[in-house]
Amino acid sequence: MEKDIRILAIESSCDETAAAVVRNGRDVLSNVISSQIELHKLYGGVVPEIASRKHIEKINQVIEEALTTAGVGLDDLDAVAVTYGPGLVGALLVGVAEAKAISYAKRLPLVGVHHIEGHISANYIENRDLEPPFICLVVSGGHTHLVKVQDYGVYEILGRTRDDAAGEAFDKVARAIGLGYPGGPKIDRLSREGNPQAIPFPRAKVEGAPYDFSFSGLKSAVLNYLNGCRMKGEPVVEADVAASFQQAVVSVLVEHAMLAVEESGIGKLAIAGGVASNQTLRSAMEEACRSRGVRFYRPSPLLCTDNAAMIGAAGYYEFCKGVRHGLDLNAVPNLKLGER
Repeated sequence: MEKDIRILAIESSCDETAAAVVRNGRDVLSNVISSQIELHKLYGGVVPEIASRKHIEKINQVIEEALTTAGVGLDDLDAVAVTYGPGLVGALLVGVAEAKAISYAKRLPLVGVHHIEGHISANYIENRDLEPPFICLVVSGGHTHLVKVQDYGVYEILGRTRDDAAGEAFDKVARAIGLGYPGGPKIDRLSREGNPQAIPFPRAKVEGAPYDFSFSGLKSAVLNYLNGCRMKGEPVVEADVAASFQQAVVSVLVEHAMLAVEESGIGKLAIAGGVASNQTLRSAMEEACRSRGVRFYRPSPLLCTDNAAMIGAAGYYEFCKGVRHGLDLNAVPNLKLGER
């Protein structure tokens, strides 16, 4: 019987300070998250300097709680995995410095993990049957990627956004409507009260790049609609705006994902990232997959948002491939998927 591999994982790329202990890449022994959402609501979005300072305050507490919950000590671990990019540089540095300190003090292997690779790997935790190859749609506040997962840690980016990420568009539209931060969950809730066909917002296509996305024009169309109503003194039905905007985003995401599945011949689709917790997207993608006989995978909402369990899952497969980082590991805020 092979030895169990226990990895302490650390995630601090944005505004969640998180630590987890993951066994063999798929068994989550603990997953502790300290969120800063209430703090950043005051400013209408994440303030990088404040986020970094809060990570410093919380990182030791979160790690201690993760170890206690898992029933292990530092001496019981086999490696430390940490997000080193992409993300906010100051926030990333807190997690990287902490991971390097533990690695040095306990002589543990250090494994740097790509944040987006972590989101993709969240699907392995609750779907024991999922193995590469598969298509994965990554939708978050900073990224919208359509990825062919060829093997563990081996990716081909089929398409990406040319401008705004889907989650970024959600936040900007929510702010314009007056819903505040964070925008995605608020638009998702409000849209259930509206008519998704009420306003014909555009669905952008990128010529010559059928898998790429563009949400800047859609965002501008919503802003123009709201400004037009206000200038004419016409009432704005906020629920209809939210529902119509969300439907425009979801329809494009589903269309591109289904095209990738059909043209690749891979009958497995997963979604990942914060926007993957959107109920309208999850339902639409599930129906599209069901009607085409495609197996559909999605993490639970908690594992869609930033967490350390997903970093532990990704870190395990990197560790098994022999990936090791030295104490010169640094934060790389613009790290591209597939880079080392």
